[in-house]
Amino acid sequence: MKNISDITGRLQAYVEANDYAGYDPYDAFNSPLVKALGRHSRWTGIAFTQLFRRCPINLRPLFGVKKGHNPKGIGLFLWGYAKLYAIEPNEATLNRIRYLLTLLESLKTEGYSGNCWGYNFDWQSRNTFWPKGSPTVVNSSFIGHALLDCYEYTGLDQALTMAGSIKDFILRDLNRIPQGDHFCFCYSPTDSNVIHNANMLGASILVRLLKYTGDAACEEAALSSLAYSMSRQREDGSWPYGEAKTQQWIDSFHTGFNLQALKTILDEGFAAEYREAFDRGTTYYVENFFLADGTPKYFHDRVYPLDIHAPAEGICFLATLGEKYRAQTERILGWMVENMLSPKGYFYYRKTKYGTIRIPYMRWTQAWVFHALTQYMMAFRNEDSRATVGV
Repeated sequence: MKNISDITGRLQAYVEANDYAGYDPYDAFNSPLVKALGRHSRWTGIAFTQLFRRCPINLRPLFGVKKGHNPKGIGLFLWGYAKLYAIEPNEATLNRIRYLLTLLESLKTEGYSGNCWGYNFDWQSRNTFWPKGSPTVVNSSFIGHALLDCYEYTGLDQALTMAGSIKDFILRDLNRIPQGDHFCFCYSPTDSNVIHNANMLGASILVRLLKYTGDAACEEAALSSLAYSMSRQREDGSWPYGEAKTQQWIDSFHTGFNLQALKTILDEGFAAEYREAFDRGTTYYVENFFLADGTPKYFHDRVYPLDIHAPAEGICFLATLGEKYRAQTERILGWMVENMLSPKGYFYYRKTKYGTIRIPYMRWTQAWVFHALTQYMMAFRNEDSRATVGV
């Protein structure tokens, strides 16, 4: 049996030793060579990004890619430390929180109506090139939730101050896709992508910010944008990733993000009309994305690849539902520890049919696992005797 607190402590020691800096699956453009080649051909940029992401050998040092601080990763680490402080307040954890707040402040993207964050690398999607720092609603919403929980658990005014103006970025800078009386928030200020987890995450942070800012526009926009994505929920409880023809897949962790965003809104006392839809979506999530032993499927209709995001988000979301899904949460946690934990204390990125990619990505893997482990500890912190997994 392995103790979750011990596993979390070893992971914490690893990320602190690396100052929370590391590589990312999508950081190919941090290579001077890839940046030069990709500037002239988007397909070259996509090819290098996919090569770096899928290769089990870390090519980055050979191509001059340096480790860096990823804003979303720093936000997730902050979230984890805030939960550790709520479980056991102490000065050492509080100092780590202060350090991460300062680091997060230095990483925000300037030039917008409110605080916002992007990634620490350029990246090329199928249709769009995103320069380093391009702010997104996904990053800014996750960081916003981390900041608000940090404030609620520690009382640090800096966290609340940093979170407050995120609403202005979302309300004033993001593009919107209208539909009748409703609309969908786009992914960023520069695109027109309709992506449901992005839209719902934006709605969820606006709802939480309402009680701190008193800005009625938060409620109006949140409920309007939420209605857009809820109208796209399928009868079985699922959502496609997005509305474009090339975005019709259904995957595990983005479905989890949708449900977690909706739960946040329900918990804040809004959108009660979607309670049944939430229950239907949760049932779909549990029944279609996890095998009986806790193995996390990436897509609803196939298992591989076994990506660390899937169990991490499963733990983060299901732990918030308490005892009803505790056994399921612990099966997922047990699988993650048994299959993805390195003897060195960090976690692996992905398993494919052909082997395991053991590169210790910081944002995609360590930050999400740290968030998941601390969420489990937070949810069941009064029952330490069960805080173990069989391995």
